[in-house]
Amino acid sequence: MALVASIPILVVIVLMIAFNKPAKVALPIGWVIAMVIALFYWRQDTTTAFAWALDGFLEAIGTLVIILGAILIMNTLKHSGAVTAIQRVFNNVNPDRRIQAIIVGYVFAAFIEGAAGFGTPAALAAPLLISLGFPPLCAAIVALIYNSTPVIFGAVGTPTNTAATIVSQSVTDLGGDPEAYRMALTKFSAISQATCGLFIVCIGLFVMCKMFGRNRSGKDAVAALPFALFAAVVFDVFYLIMAFFFGPEFPSLVGAILTLFVVIVAARKGFLCPKEVWDFEPRGEWDASWLSKQEVKQDVDNGMSAVLAWTPYVLIALILVGTRLNWFGLKTLLTSDAFKLKITNILGIEKVNWTWNWGWCPGIFPFILVCILTFFLHKMPMEKVKESFADTFNQCLGAAIALFFGVSMVYIYRNTGMNAQLSNESMLYAMAEALAHIFQGAYIIIAPIIGVLGAFMSGSNTVSNTLFAGLQFQTAELVKMSPVLIVALQNIGGAAGNMICVNNVVAACATTGTMGNEGKIIKTNIVPCLIYCVIAICVLGGMILAGVDPLGLAAAAG
Repeated sequence: MALVASIPILVVIVLMIAFNKPAKVALPIGWVIAMVIALFYWRQDTTTAFAWALDGFLEAIGTLVIILGAILIMNTLKHSGAVTAIQRVFNNVNPDRRIQAIIVGYVFAAFIEGAAGFGTPAALAAPLLISLGFPPLCAAIVALIYNSTPVIFGAVGTPTNTAATIVSQSVTDLGGDPEAYRMALTKFSAISQATCGLFIVCIGLFVMCKMFGRNRSGKDAVAALPFALFAAVVFDVFYLIMAFFFGPEFPSLVGAILTLFVVIVAARKGFLCPKEVWDFEPRGEWDASWLSKQEVKQDVDNGMSAVLAWTPYVLIALILVGTRLNWFGLKTLLTSDAFKLKITNILGIEKVNWTWNWGWCPGIFPFILVCILTFFLHKMPMEKVKESFADTFNQCLGAAIALFFGVSMVYIYRNTGMNAQLSNESMLYAMAEALAHIFQGAYIIIAPIIGVLGAFMSGSNTVSNTLFAGLQFQTAELVKMSPVLIVALQNIGGAAGNMICVNNVVAACATTGTMGNEGKIIKTNIVPCLIYCVIAICVLGGMILAGVDPLGLAAAAG
């Protein structure tokens, strides 16, 4: 049963890795195969199978709207001239390239990840590094390595919220509270990510100095490590406070913007900065493979002030904080039934229901709302407004197809046992049982690797969590490990996979004009990716081996 159940996922993996098919092609094919198995092998009632599939399609809407809103705000700022104004802020902070890499590649990109996610940090931070004088290939590699720690809370917490949503029914079945689970997943994911961040900020410098420095030596990174660790610790403090007290929407978004202010001030004053300024070789001595093969399109520059450019982000942060803390009763209002869409007993099947709290969706409130305000604040001509929407829909089309079929396939996997003649256990349970039998106590090593694989093949931590969070949860039950910590390892693996996932690498190469270097980048970044996973295994795996069981779910599973 487990082998048959795994066929759709194996087909998706083979199509994406061996045949280089995008997620928007591979996942619909996987969906069709999953449906065929549910109908003809599990012999599930046809109406029930299609009801769950439809429920999955509907469930994807909320995540898709967040992606659309996040990308729209980014494109709006690019076309209004705000991005160029923000870039000017970094031009005269500190001449040392190592310090610039930390501020722009690690901290600023973390803020962009928190606001938009889905590949935008590398696509935005890398061109900014180029404008500061970085070799284009170096900019792409550094931006990708650093796009890891903030990822689980990217696009106002979408990957972590998605994982929590996917397993919410399983949590309820064990007698747990889905909201308590979401917060526990946030906290323990953040603890591990904060630890990994202390290492990855240093690893990025070593890779940069070793590959692109005058001496081709990682030792050149040592002098900048005090500032790197200072930046990472400051970020970790804000990151953990936001995760522990406010939830997954804020650690990357608010934590990074607060950190950005601190590190810019510190860098300007030379606090913990190297005494000797480090730079690349003169441009004429750069290796040809480091250079852009085409002219990189420049963002709009209309002389906008930095204050006006940052205003949309300030509004986003204020609205998010105000709603989550229930200022003026906004949370109570936006989570009421007046702001929900509901469909019960889909296709007449009892217990197959869908609810979308659209008023609580960050894609609408604040992203789309702030976009509309920005059109007026930045006095954007209608032509630029249209370009913002056009670019957004083009970028989101592939993600939409992948998400619709990915989430729907997961719903098929999770509910195959309902009204089925073969077994009342689902395809997901069959796979989890097999994994539990094969790996048993060693599963803590496998969990993050599954997350990496999901991100590598889909290009998204959110999609990785969509595909595998349920599988990880059920396997955790069977191997008697904490479902909170195992899903946290999945979450972190998906974040680490962002360094090497094909979609992000292609996007970074396209925006830096270094096409053709995709294989070289993946080969370079796979070592930091694996180190990241080892650290996560040490942190969370150590907790698991010590018997840590947040919410007592492992005990409840028996």
